[in-house]
Amino acid sequence: MARINSAAELEEVRKSIATKKDPSKPCVAICGGIGCLGGRENLIHAFEEEVKKQKLEGKVDVRVTGCHGFCAQGPNIIIYPEEICYVKVQPEDASEIVSQTLIGKKVVDRLVYTDPNTGKKAVHQSEIPYYKKQTRNLLGTNPRIDPRSIDDYLAIGGYSALAKGLLQMGPEQVLEEVKKANLRGRGGGGFPAGLKWETARNAKAEIKYVICNGHEGEPGAYMDRAIFQGNPHLTVGARQGFIYTRHDMPRLRENIDLALKKAEEYGFLGKNILGSGFDFQIEVHLDVGIFVSGEASALMRSIEGKAPEPRPKYTRTAVKGIWERPSNLNNVETWANVPQIISKGSEWYAGIGTERSKGTKMVSLSGNIVNTGVVEVPFGTSLKEIVYDIGGGIPNGKKLKGVHFGAAMGGTLPAELIDTPLDFDVLSKLGAAIGAGGLFVMDEDTSMVSMSRFFLDFLANESCGKCVPCREGIRQMLRIFTRMSEGKGKEGDIETLEELCEVGSLASLCALGKTTSSPIRSGLRFFRKEYEASIKSTERTA
Repeated sequence: MARINSAAELEEVRKSIATKKDPSKPCVAICGGIGCLGGRENLIHAFEEEVKKQKLEGKVDVRVTGCHGFCAQGPNIIIYPEEICYVKVQPEDASEIVSQTLIGKKVVDRLVYTDPNTGKKAVHQSEIPYYKKQTRNLLGTNPRIDPRSIDDYLAIGGYSALAKGLLQMGPEQVLEEVKKANLRGRGGGGFPAGLKWETARNAKAEIKYVICNGHEGEPGAYMDRAIFQGNPHLTVGARQGFIYTRHDMPRLRENIDLALKKAEEYGFLGKNILGSGFDFQIEVHLDVGIFVSGEASALMRSIEGKAPEPRPKYTRTAVKGIWERPSNLNNVETWANVPQIISKGSEWYAGIGTERSKGTKMVSLSGNIVNTGVVEVPFGTSLKEIVYDIGGGIPNGKKLKGVHFGAAMGGTLPAELIDTPLDFDVLSKLGAAIGAGGLFVMDEDTSMVSMSRFFLDFLANESCGKCVPCREGIRQMLRIFTRMSEGKGKEGDIETLEELCEVGSLASLCALGKTTSSPIRSGLRFFRKEYEASIKSTERTA
């Protein structure tokens, strides 16, 4: 493939790809998400062998696509062009699907989704309650795209935003559009992306960097792995970028490397991008296997080849980051929103969501809930809609006890606050900051003491150990909760926990230490009696 050197050439390539694709050609689209990984290679092989066996080679495509999002029903597949959705598909089902659906044009009734509440069957993905209340602006095209095929991405308009931003708008206009859209960072505190970019752009330095943080190491958070895309690199004046991701996901690394290779071959990376004179290179860096390496300053030290330890925030990384040069960092989901803003405009984007939280938010649903998976909804959607309308509610007739937002450094809300809207500021005031977007659902049998212990155990192992309030504070809190969970709580334990939370939040260097207290504080705020009961029961036993 020759390099593309203009917007006109890009459009010609897109048209050429479209003419080669037959929309009526049958295709078995197998979900490539993490919830469908188990046995996926056997499933692919089974369909490929069955297509050969039934003499359909060249007439039927078998492809692995992006994540479909419905992890609880994996492995799932979609048969195009009819868009028939089958769930929990096993290799032994391939023969029946090929003969009945691809050849006989009949639906295999036992493999379609059945609503556990109503018993109603859904043949098409759009009919499944899990998808009905979602707004899948980022995830909607996943079932149609092979993540290893740049042609698939181009066919649906991929890199149009890059061409528009680079050749029609320019850096200042792109920056203004992002600011007007009020895009807020999706990886933590929801800081306005445009302001961060502007800080890096205005910083005086010849060399600047941009970073895509794809680390996502929190328990129960797996949204970024479902998208991993976005190309708004020119806006801060950088010519070098980094993708930082996990070392323990070799398939993801292979896909990233292939995508970068193809992007450079087509002229979307490297020298003189799209004939504009703009140069940009990307390097992939892997973490060293510790959660704190996803923190901004620790991540940048890791890229420098140093130990991934956070540094004091006297100077923002947008001013002095990698090698003391201006460095702009956002997570995958944040970057993925930018092409939409450039292509459709800031007004369109700002029309989705709430007054201060714009666009959609991806949420990974897990815990005591019928439907686990990756969800995408507009800001303003209530937690009740996410848990019950999309998530299907609590299994086994149990009652909802609460929801925990923001993974290990997030907060817990009781069932009484289930009508709370998905909004950065509203949830932050309640002590349950959205963070990366992991939503853990708890039923009536969940122990808040055990939950707190679980999060502290994770953070104790993942702390870099650089600063005392984090290193020792987390260990002390973990000892207390371990004792309480074993029925050995002592008078004064709760007061000690409150003191440790206060010291950690004030004196720790980075967000890991500062927000370790979040689950504890929200637990004490809404479930204090349960914490106290673990101590009172000890007193009675003694």
